[in-house]
Amino acid sequence: MKVTFLKNAGAAALAILLMAMFAPVGVSAQEKNEEQQSDKQTQAENSPERNRSERLVGTWEEQVTIRNCQTGAAIRTFASTTTFMSGGTLLDSTSGIPQALKAPGQGVWSYAGGSTYLFKFKVFNFDAGGNFTGWQIVRQQLQLNHQADQAESAGTSEIYAPNGTLLLTGCSTTTATRF
Repeated sequence: MKVTFLKNAGAAALAILLMAMFAPVGVSAQEKNEEQQSDKQTQAENSPERNRSERLVGTWEEQVTIRNCQTGAAIRTFASTTTFMSGGTLLDSTSGIPQALKAPGQGVWSYAGGSTYLFKFKVFNFDAGGNFTGWQIVRQQLQLNHQADQAESAGTSEIYAPNGTLLLTGCSTTTATRF
């Protein structure tokens, strides 16, 4: 029985010794792999493509002009503010519709190449009694200037009834400056 115990104890000690010898090699390889992944991520974050795509990030003060889609004639102009967040989401608030009649716009944006960006957002609409009257989806193509402190965009706005029926499509242009 003593011999069996010693053999088992010796085998356990040998296993522990081997684990101790080889464990640091495994950890070092893991750390090296994590460092390589971190370096690749840093390179991707600092790539020219990512830097161009992130140039839009920030809050912008805008002058939105609603236009006749056929003639391009201006119908009315009002102020808005849009915040483009890193990762491709956005928030929009406008003075064009009283805040009691709409929810803030929430949406997404993407880099289309060069100085061009695409964005769209959705707004829920209400009447004066607080009843849900449908929603609006705004889609725009934006051109950012070289200094990334001014932009212009143009696009459409679709207004939907609560049942999802498209009621109206409008057009607009926007000039924006960084806040």
